[in-house]
Amino acid sequence: MNLRDIKKDIEYVIGAFIDDCSLFSALNQKADDEALGGLFDEAVKLYNDLRDKVNAKVEGKKSAYFAGIRKELLEKTDAMYQKLSELIKATAKSDEK
Repeated sequence: MNLRDIKKDIEYVIGAFIDDCSLFSALNQKADDEALGGLFDEAVKLYNDLRDKVNAKVEGKKSAYFAGIRKELLEKTDAMYQKLSELIKATAKSDEK
């Protein structure tokens, strides 16, 4: 795995999450805009943090360092998707009433 691939993965995974949030917002007029805005902010912050870590000068074992970044990307993105899922479920329940 090289540095270019990690940068592309960060761009793709977080970009896909933002696209999913945008799609939910566009398709659902009753979406909680404040909560959705918080998810957007969280995604942008994660993107900036990970890009800063990738661009930092690494001393020692680079492969372990970048594996940690990849793991952090997946764990934090999964947590954001869980929050989006809960928001979608809450919106669906309010639509049923």
